[in-house]
Amino acid sequence: MSASWIRWPWPEQLLEGRPPLAYGGDYNPEQWPREVWAQDAALMQEAGVNLVTLGVFSWARLQPAPDAWDFAWLDEVMDLMAASRIAVDLATATASPPPWLTSAHPEVLPVDRSGHVLHQGARQAYAPSSPLFRELALELVERMAQRYGGHEALALWHVSNEMGCHNAPDYSEAAEIAFRRWLAERYGDVEALNTAWGTDFWSQRYGSFEQVQPPRLAPTFPNPTQVLDFARFTSWQLQDQLRAEAAVLRRVAPDVPVTTNFMVMGHTQHLDYTAWAADVDLVANDHYVMAADPDGQHELAFSADHTRGLAGGRPWVLMESSTSAVNWQPVNPPKAPGQLRRNSLVQVARGADAVCFFQWRASRAGAEKYHSGLVPHAGADSRLFRDAVALGADLAALREVVGSTITNDVALVFDYEAWWVLDQPAHPSAQLHYREVAEAWHRSLWESRVGVDVVGPDADLSGYRVVLVPLLHLVREETAARIASAAEAGASVVVTYFSGVVDEHDHVRLGGHPGAFRDLLGVRVEELGPLLPGTTVHVHGPSVGTATAGTWVEPVDVVDPGATEVVARYLDGPHAGGPAITRARRGSGWAWYVSTELQDAGRRRLVGRVLADAGVAPAVAASEGVEVSVRRRGEAQWVFAVNHGQHAGEVGGGGLDLLTGTEHAGPVPVPAGGVVVLRRPA
Repeated sequence: MSASWIRWPWPEQLLEGRPPLAYGGDYNPEQWPREVWAQDAALMQEAGVNLVTLGVFSWARLQPAPDAWDFAWLDEVMDLMAASRIAVDLATATASPPPWLTSAHPEVLPVDRSGHVLHQGARQAYAPSSPLFRELALELVERMAQRYGGHEALALWHVSNEMGCHNAPDYSEAAEIAFRRWLAERYGDVEALNTAWGTDFWSQRYGSFEQVQPPRLAPTFPNPTQVLDFARFTSWQLQDQLRAEAAVLRRVAPDVPVTTNFMVMGHTQHLDYTAWAADVDLVANDHYVMAADPDGQHELAFSADHTRGLAGGRPWVLMESSTSAVNWQPVNPPKAPGQLRRNSLVQVARGADAVCFFQWRASRAGAEKYHSGLVPHAGADSRLFRDAVALGADLAALREVVGSTITNDVALVFDYEAWWVLDQPAHPSAQLHYREVAEAWHRSLWESRVGVDVVGPDADLSGYRVVLVPLLHLVREETAARIASAAEAGASVVVTYFSGVVDEHDHVRLGGHPGAFRDLLGVRVEELGPLLPGTTVHVHGPSVGTATAGTWVEPVDVVDPGATEVVARYLDGPHAGGPAITRARRGSGWAWYVSTELQDAGRRRLVGRVLADAGVAPAVAASEGVEVSVRRRGEAQWVFAVNHGQHAGEVGGGGLDLLTGTEHAGPVPVPAGGVVVLRRPA
């Protein structure tokens, strides 16, 4: 993606030759008296805001009745933004249907797994499979596109908002009909479905697609492949809504890029964003740090790296974050001084070319009235608004990084389908949490200051020196082959326990575990080994020293001792003396197998050994507590150093600090809670 990823509507001379980093957030003028709008525009200019999202929740304003339309207020705001030289990310307004629609047509409402209708009065009160909702939503999109497609302020189209956040999965009658249609297209005939679902178990065999229902609440465990396919269908159905709206926008206004805001966060998993990414012109993400998470700064880094992976390494948009407190967590403390700046610049460091927030002005009423904004309830005379102005100045100082990309030597394979399957019941252990394990391996690299791309199962792995494959329980043959090819080509591939066990139908691969990876790893496991909660074992070997592990152990048999070496053994537990970690030479690379869940120290030592063997080293040295990442482009590189600690630190090397204008010849101090961004020669 080039530096002109956004269609900035202003003449090039006003952009000073290079588009700026985008900065702003959701603007909801319909919540405020008209006299506030001009004040908002002036404050936006003071803060350095250059992009606002309009219209997200305005359907009821734009169409107050089935046969009535009112665009006059939005015309006025669009013109005000144009006069203020603030670009607009214009939402299609389909995120939340108006009460007249759901009152007259309750059949469009979503239904939960227990059969309870989710009524109007909140947001996303629609069934994604409803034909009537689709019809009315596309009529609105058509009118929006025709009216504003050529407006001088328009920079982006914003389809819906956080799709599937509250209405997925949906078990309505509309979903049932659409699910059957989706299954018929997927399998062709019901016998193929019976084979894929293994319906001879528990007398579930179907005689026709009309007998199939969504996996609603049942007496006990529902069919696992039915649940998996319904998860696939749920993601597809919402993706189809995205495609339908985007098709209208591209037909009417083909020169305006289209996006929608993903939710790449630790607690969101219903949508397979790996499949969605190709349907948007640029990837956008919403991210909110969980206040109670002591590793929140690491989860933020993982999510940013994952978003960059979805974007194929290209720059992406942070569409929403919070300036301070949110309203939806059990306890919502404000962000600590400096945290707004640190969180925002970490996102830029990891590939974001836009930093935007929900929302511009904190609401007076409604469910999100206690959600922070760039302008808080206290008004512009506040610490929070002054911090917003300061962040705008920081982003302006970083203009030269726009369009630059990141190159890493390490990839971590992350698959939503594996996540969906592993979250189901009736597995060997309920203590396995896919995203947590993936984050743990990522954290070992983050702590080592080694960059990593979090990529999907279909990603091109060529060129990576290290490929991490944590807990990839479900894996397709083509993905397993791609991972094996990476090792043959010279990568060090690390596969963990309970990987490769089932195929795309959630059927166990027979002949021993780890199934699809047996030949690659040169090992065979006859029986899976979950540990009871609180149980630990110890492993020992040159790669990890003596390390504590838990959650899982396996009786590993080395199939070919000539090609596969044992690098660590169990010291105790049910498999004392047996292999715990192995590696096999494959082509010019290595294939490692880790049969247990190493605790942090042991995993960090193992990662260090794998990196050293692969010739991967930290790009930059830094003090403990200083997070470092490097952004590169042709003529320069930029080192972002963020100090999350309470003590001053430093980052190695020198360079020009773009945030202060200070040139450093040697190690650069990074104050407690501070950030430096250094330009260095490429």
